[in-house]
Amino acid sequence: MFRLKSARLRNKTAGRPGNETYTLIGPGTIMDGKLISQSNLRIEGQFIGEIECAGDLTVGENSVLESDISARNVINAGTINGTVRTKEVLKITETGKVFGQISVNALSIVKGGVLHGTSRMNVQCLKESRKEQTGDDDIPSNLTKIEKLSKSK
Repeated sequence: MFRLKSARLRNKTAGRPGNETYTLIGPGTIMDGKLISQSNLRIEGQFIGEIECAGDLTVGENSVLESDISARNVINAGTINGTVRTKEVLKITETGKVFGQISVNALSIVKGGVLHGTSRMNVQCLKESRKEQTGDDDIPSNLTKIEKLSKSK
């Protein structure tokens, strides 16, 4: 019964522009496990485990995540320990902290925000940025090593 209802809801919200629906994990909540969301997700509590979010993930100021995260966009005002992968943007606000590895198309860190770890920009992002700047999307030979590394994974 729950699976059918959940599948119908997922189908209704998945096609909406921006996936406006939010799933909320409130303050004082501690979750452990794997979380898969087709809509936007907001975490105000604590989460330990894996997060796969087709929409945007917002991490509240008092939140602590020990997680491997995959989302369209991540807006972080709390603390993330782990890996963050975005299809678009990772924004670290003035109270946000990320400790670990990130792989993103774009990165924004507001003054006071912290990134301690390794970062990798996706090759497609490099090509698009180069095309905007020069009109040519060829990546210089000193950057082709990045493309080879990303294809091998």
